Amino acid sequence: MAVRRVIPNVFDAEPGATRDFYARVFELDVAMDMGWIATLASPGNPTAQLSVFAHDAEPGRNPFVSIEVDDVDAAHARAVELGHEVVYSLRDEDWGVRRFMLRDPAGRVVNVLSHPS
Repeated sequence: MAVRRVIPNVFDAEPGATRDFYARVFELDVAMDMGWIATLASPGNPTAQLSVFAHDAEPGRNPFVSIEVDDVDAAHARAVELGHEVVYSLRDEDWGVRRFMLRDPAGRVVNVLSHPS
């Protein structure tokens, strides 16, 4: 399993204003905007990204970081094998990603995902 990118996640009651702030100040492109989540990317380095979530986008989960891997099933199996708490089961989402979420030792939620090939 290889990590493709690591994306910090920001939660905000006004995600549109926060999205616009980062887009305008840092000249980031809006790579995806689903209303409850917007992902911004650097035009010159598309793996340099930031996601902005609405506060209630992931109730009870609120991932502080998203990590894209080339094999999410292998990452899930490894997390389970190592005994980590999975807080969102492995699944295919309607918007085209396969993902799960787990807690790190400090209690933070990590969103782990792959885009199907």
